Amino acid sequence: MTDVPNDKKHVISSKEKKLIENIKAQTNALNSNNITRTKAYLDFYQRHTEIHWAFLGHMVSRNGGWNMTDLNGTLLSRLLSSKQRTSFFTFLERGNWLIFQDAYPQFLLYEESLKQGKNLFHLLPYFHVSIFMRIIWNHFYLKRDSYILTIALIINEQSYLELRVIQNPSYKKTIFNTLEYQLQDLLSMNQILFPFHKDGNVKLIGATLHHFQNLHKRILLGKRLYSILFNNPSNLKLVERFAYATPHTGSRKDYWSHIFNDVDESVPWNKLKPRLRSCRLNAGAARFYSPKLEYAWKNYNHASAEIIDWYEDWQIINYLIHAEENVLGEIEDEYCQTIENIELAAIAKKTFFSFDL
Repeated sequence: MTDVPNDKKHVISSKEKKLIENIKAQTNALNSNNITRTKAYLDFYQRHTEIHWAFLGHMVSRNGGWNMTDLNGTLLSRLLSSKQRTSFFTFLERGNWLIFQDAYPQFLLYEESLKQGKNLFHLLPYFHVSIFMRIIWNHFYLKRDSYILTIALIINEQSYLELRVIQNPSYKKTIFNTLEYQLQDLLSMNQILFPFHKDGNVKLIGATLHHFQNLHKRILLGKRLYSILFNNPSNLKLVERFAYATPHTGSRKDYWSHIFNDVDESVPWNKLKPRLRSCRLNAGAARFYSPKLEYAWKNYNHASAEIIDWYEDWQIINYLIHAEENVLGEIEDEYCQTIENIELAAIAKKTFFSFDL
C-alpha cells in the first residue's frame, strides 16, 4: 500500500501508484548492504552524469565500506572489543542505509521524469523526502544546475543523518561518548580517500573530517570533496576511471594491494612490531588484513526510517552559494601516518595488557 504523506494531499493515478511501488521495491532491493548501494550509485551516474552527487556518493560510500571492514581487520580488531566493533558497524551501516533509502528514490523519480518527458517531483512526498529537496529538484528540472543540486543533496543527506543518527540517544551513548570514538578522532581516522592510477601506481587524494558530530563541518567537508573531484576535470577523469575499473569489495586491497590483503597473512604468535614506514611495508612484513565486506559482516536488518522533515531554517540555503574553491586534496602522506599511528596504538595496547600485574 502506498502511504499518503501528511503534508500534501494529492490524488494519484493508478500508474503513479505503481511507479511509487516499483521505486520503493528497487530501492529496497539495492539497499541490502554497502556493496549493493555503492554499485547502484555508480550505475546511476553512468546513466546520468549530470547528477554529480551520484558519483560523489559512490566514492564516499566506498569509504564507508572500507571503514566497516577495518573494524574486523588487522588494526582495529586489536584496539576495540567485539562488542565495540559491532556498535561501530551498526552506526556506520545505519547511516549508509539511511542515506541510500532517502537519495535513491529521488534519482529514480528524476530518471522516470526524463523517460516520460514530464516533471514527476510532486510524488516526492510519497518517499518522505524533505520539502527542501522538492524545491531543488523542481529547480534542477528547469535549469539543470548540477552544482546547486549536488550541494543541496549534501545539505539534505547530512541534515537527514543529524536527526536520525547523530542526535540519536543510543548512538550518543555507545559511540560518541566513548573513549574509542575520541581516540578515532585523535588519530585522524575519518579520512575520505579517492584513489586513482598514475604512473603505474595507485595514488590518493581526499580530505579529513574532524568532529563528525558537527553538522556544519560535515556539510563543508562535502563541499570540499565535491570541489576536489568536479572542480578539477583531470582528477575527476582519473577517479572515474578507477571506479569503473575496480569493483568495490569493501577491502582496502581494492586500491593498495601492496599494503593490504583480503587474506590474513599474519602469524598469531609473532611479536607485534611496526610494519609500515613512509607508505612502504618493512622488508618481510605481512600485509595488513582488510577483509571483503561479505566476510566481515552479515547483512543487517534495519528498522524503518523515522518520518520527520529536517528543514526548518531557510538560512541553510547560504551553503548553496557557489565558492570557487581550488582544493588540491593532498592526503596520501597524512593517510600513511594515520596507519602508522593506529598500528602503534594497537601495539601499545597489546604490550600494556600483556604485563603481569
